[in-house]
Amino acid sequence: MFETLKNVFRVKEMRRKLLYLIWMIFIIRIGCQIPVPGVDSDFFKQWFSSNAGDAFNFFDAFTGGSFERMSIFALNITPYITSSIIIQLLTIAIPALEEMQRDGEEGRKKMTAITRYVTVGLALFESIAMAIGFGRQGMIPNLDFFKGVVVVACLTAGSAMLMWLGERITEKGVGNGISIVLTINIAVALRPVICTRTRIRNEREELRRIRLEAHSCG
Repeated sequence: MFETLKNVFRVKEMRRKLLYLIWMIFIIRIGCQIPVPGVDSDFFKQWFSSNAGDAFNFFDAFTGGSFERMSIFALNITPYITSSIIIQLLTIAIPALEEMQRDGEEGRKKMTAITRYVTVGLALFESIAMAIGFGRQGMIPNLDFFKGVVVVACLTAGSAMLMWLGERITEKGVGNGISIVLTINIAVALRPVICTRTRIRNEREELRRIRLEAHSCG
């Protein structure tokens, strides 16, 4: 494995792509730690602890824990994924979009631009819904219009930035940027689960060993 990595880093183009990917991952993970201004960071921690097993836990896994921390990347790239699905479905129903999709590279660029606009629109809608819904429950202390605008702007901008980062990763030829962002988030979310299960397994093995030693001594 290490020999393979060494060979990869010997190739200048591959080394450049991998270093760029590592840099993008670093930026994404930093963004996942930056809280939205004016938000009570403990609100969702308490909310998640009282709603264990809810669908929001599944959503939080896709955001790499950003949703629970209510960081600027809390919405993550879910608006982009939803937008892509909507555009694909509309392509079947609307002849103009179907024609655009068949119009070669120029048509694909237009479809990509439309997907971006829909993504920002969805992110804006979701941000407003969260600011109003959760804000009234205590996510935004002393909620007023200005604080609501700041939260909506941060969440919408964060989702748009992740979309842009994913596209940059794709353009550099590293791979599908959106899939890479999702994989990173899920891997980060699974790490505590894997660590907990490993700890429990080690504790059970240690307990079994102690019982066997006690039985042999007896």
